[in-house]
Amino acid sequence: MSQLNPPSTPGKLKTDKYYPLHSHRLRPHRITLFSTLFLALILVFFYLSYSPSSPSSLLPRRSMNWGGSKWESRVRSSAKLRTGGRLTVLVTGAAGFVGTHVSLALRSRGDGVIGIDNFNDYYDTKLKKDRNQLLEKSGIFVVEGDINNKELLVKLFDVVPFTHVMHLAAQAGVRYAMKNPASYVHSNIAGFVNLLEVCKSANPQPAIVWASSSSVYGLNSKVPFSEKDRTDRPASLYAATKKAGEEIAHTYNHIYGLSLTGLRFFTVYGPWGRPDMAYFFFTKDILSGKQIKIFEGLNHSSVARDFTYIDDIVQGCLGALDTAKKSTGSGGKKKGPAQLRVFNLGNTSPVPVTRLVSILEKLLIVKANKQMVPIPRNGDVMFTHANISSAQRELGYKPTTDLEKGLKKFVHWYLKYYSSSAKRSS
Repeated sequence: MSQLNPPSTPGKLKTDKYYPLHSHRLRPHRITLFSTLFLALILVFFYLSYSPSSPSSLLPRRSMNWGGSKWESRVRSSAKLRTGGRLTVLVTGAAGFVGTHVSLALRSRGDGVIGIDNFNDYYDTKLKKDRNQLLEKSGIFVVEGDINNKELLVKLFDVVPFTHVMHLAAQAGVRYAMKNPASYVHSNIAGFVNLLEVCKSANPQPAIVWASSSSVYGLNSKVPFSEKDRTDRPASLYAATKKAGEEIAHTYNHIYGLSLTGLRFFTVYGPWGRPDMAYFFFTKDILSGKQIKIFEGLNHSSVARDFTYIDDIVQGCLGALDTAKKSTGSGGKKKGPAQLRVFNLGNTSPVPVTRLVSILEKLLIVKANKQMVPIPRNGDVMFTHANISSAQRELGYKPTTDLEKGLKKFVHWYLKYYSSSAKRSS
């Protein structure tokens, strides 16, 4: 099978069998801050006026109890620095895929870590609970709660003077936005604003690193994607909420002096991953003999992704935390200019999804039942490709795991995890 060979330096995409034969002329204007914030206000209005009554509202399934002397003691113990530690970090979405790995990496080097997660049912909550068990074994306490709960966040900051916030809580997934759009506004916009409101009033204010997304590049056709490229043409509601988040971050940086670093993740994969991701459910369906659908574009052009292994993403997250400068405000008042950054975290080596499937077939020793289907108009894009020169220069970011090596680790974990789960169930 021929390999994808995108240009190694920024420039126009070379059309070949992997990409659709189309072009888009870049217009000189860019969307203004005002118009983006206006979009965010519209989305918030939509959320407030739309209240889904079905279980898909993704509200936490269990009651969330917090407070009291024992609870505060657990919070302080988890946030305590160990040997070699320098940072005290609040990790939102700590029981999520990236959140779990980042939390464990912080703890392993001695940093104080407190997690918060609402354990919603967007995907199997058992997986989230099992991740949480890993965190508990490492002495990390994950508070069950929602980032929209201002009272809870204020309490956490009262108990612990966090130096940093690693904000990873979000409603993920491009296609699900067509089924439950309000959940994206609730988490990605309202939740982010609520967190920033608490952080701006904290004393001292923490430095904030947060997860944006490669999805903000939307319909961009210039590769590799650079942080300087236009991001005003989102292809999905998920992408629109992440773009709105970047503009909201700019606003809180400008008005309140919050130090903010946004990280645009490119298709993260690996052990303990999300079941809604293609590599994950392809593995499940291949093993069960179910047919898998592989998207393709015009003239049978392949969809390609800049798959990035979780350990590389964690390295980038820690690099962003370590290089984040202090916020300059106090008690909600800005005292000077503050750091504002955004970085791509990718692997710089886009791979066709057909190649992903071939690697899985080899590792699983099972032939996939494949069906090629036209890419639907549900927010998916044909390709992603990260320019990581800024992250390399400023964060020391250097991805080292290619797709075959990373998938081998994922498959090993998958077979072990689900084999153990089946034995426990029986």
